[in-house]
Amino acid sequence: MKKNKDNQEFLNTAIQVALQAGALLRKGFDTTFEITSKPGRHNLVTEYDKAAEDCILTTLMKRFPDHGFIGEEQGHTRQGEVTWIVDPLDGTVNFAHGVPLFCVSIAVAVQEEIVASAVFQPMTQELFWALKDHGAFLNGKPLHVSTNASFQDAFVTTGFPYNVEEDPLHCIETFSSFLRKGIPIRRLGSAAIDMAYVAAGRFDAYWEASLQPWDFAGSLLLIEEAGGTVTQYDGSPCKIFQPSSILATNQHLHAVLQKELQ
Repeated sequence: MKKNKDNQEFLNTAIQVALQAGALLRKGFDTTFEITSKPGRHNLVTEYDKAAEDCILTTLMKRFPDHGFIGEEQGHTRQGEVTWIVDPLDGTVNFAHGVPLFCVSIAVAVQEEIVASAVFQPMTQELFWALKDHGAFLNGKPLHVSTNASFQDAFVTTGFPYNVEEDPLHCIETFSSFLRKGIPIRRLGSAAIDMAYVAAGRFDAYWEASLQPWDFAGSLLLIEEAGGTVTQYDGSPCKIFQPSSILATNQHLHAVLQKELQ
């Protein structure tokens, strides 16, 4: 019972900090703010990325001082038995250019298993959350992946790494191959939203050659609890504390898409 109680408390806190950080981002959206660059082309960071991460970290460290924390922006890295994996603003390039498609992504891992997560899209007020073995939800309504089992009828989404010009894992050729097959593809600019939309059945599948833990951790549990499957390209489990290739599907299309990515 204590495990369930702990996980519920983690989820409640994940939702709280996601909403708090999301409110901050919504307030700052389309205003004047400082934009700088990190290594990699178009790898931007704004003062709101940092402010949102500070907002999240302050609450987490006060409530759970012994927990670990992995955040994207400011080098806060401390892995523990319980570790919070945080992207305070997933979709920074969109945010920086006034495109209202971005989110806050929070995952809680006990040892190496994600037990709770929350993904909040502040401009649409969509709160996705999941609790291990208790389902995934969007604004309180249960989530279910799509039932489509036809690759030819698939509606998919993808992303590209910042070093796309180096064509890691043949990502350019894969994208071209899908297009030549007539498969409709979207590229939203936020891995967490892409994956949350797979969990919601809006997309049948998502893939990307190289993602950091904070990019995918928050939405991984959403998909699994909604009945989908998430692996690396080769079918092996995702390593939540290491960069990974990600294939996320409604389960029905996993084998055929994995073959397409080889």
